[in-house]
Amino acid sequence: MKLGFISSILDGWSFDEMLDVADSLGFECIEVACWPQGKAERRYAGVSHIDVSGMTEKKAADILEKFRQKNIEISSLAFYPNTMDPEPEKRKANIDHLMKVIDASAMLGVNMVTTFIGRDQSKSVEENLQLVKEIWPDIIRHAEEKKVRIAIENCPMLFGEDQWPGGQNLMTTPEIWKRVFEILPSDYLGINYDPSHFVWQMMDYIQPLYEFKDKIFHVHYKDIKLYPEKLKRVGTMAYPLDYMSPKLPGLGDVDWGKYVSALTDIGYDGYTCIEIEDKAFEGSREKVIDSLRLAKKYIGQFVV
Repeated sequence: MKLGFISSILDGWSFDEMLDVADSLGFECIEVACWPQGKAERRYAGVSHIDVSGMTEKKAADILEKFRQKNIEISSLAFYPNTMDPEPEKRKANIDHLMKVIDASAMLGVNMVTTFIGRDQSKSVEENLQLVKEIWPDIIRHAEEKKVRIAIENCPMLFGEDQWPGGQNLMTTPEIWKRVFEILPSDYLGINYDPSHFVWQMMDYIQPLYEFKDKIFHVHYKDIKLYPEKLKRVGTMAYPLDYMSPKLPGLGDVDWGKYVSALTDIGYDGYTCIEIEDKAFEGSREKVIDSLRLAKKYIGQFVV
């Protein structure tokens, strides 16, 4: 396994600065954020360290040469939109950009895109599965043609009022994974596995690793801390951020020894990337760098 991080935490850093940070901290890979330029719609989104809209063979070669000089690999190109947004214009814009990310991933030889499957948060699971049937076959067909694997993160995108009810990403549980994989039976569709989202959903985050071992294309290291005293007051039907918060790996409730042990059990030898969303480490570049350094030091106990 190779250890890296998703670059969205380096909002405001240039491409070269991002690469220098990864190099100075000894990371082996980067999941590179590729949102449309200047279109941040939520926290940790809108970051673009590679502009896929203007990708050419020469630009791709220049990018790869810079990574080669630092001896760092690109684990994936990252773009996490809602491709099933109820507003047709937003939906189309998100899908169009995702297609460009797929194209750029192929051109760079990365052949991996990490993303969400999306969800119309006003519709039921069954209605959203129907949307998957309508929207995603063309995306998967394009990915297959380009030989680019798509790894869907299992984040519900259900945290506060603006995402309530339902959330904005359908692929949140193993049961729904099964149904989506039945609809889209492609070797190019899999999972970007993040155990933290199972913690606050009160789910088992170890067993699915064994059940879906052939579908795990990419891995995230992000932690979640539950606050039992808050949960007792608001209950599981409250906005999730009312009773939990994202933390650096090792500062929350994920048992990382068991998690990485299970990854070794199933023979996973792909990319693993730290995802930083811990508000305690925001406010300055120094704090952000500290968060990456501390997270790498902790996860480095298990991944070498």
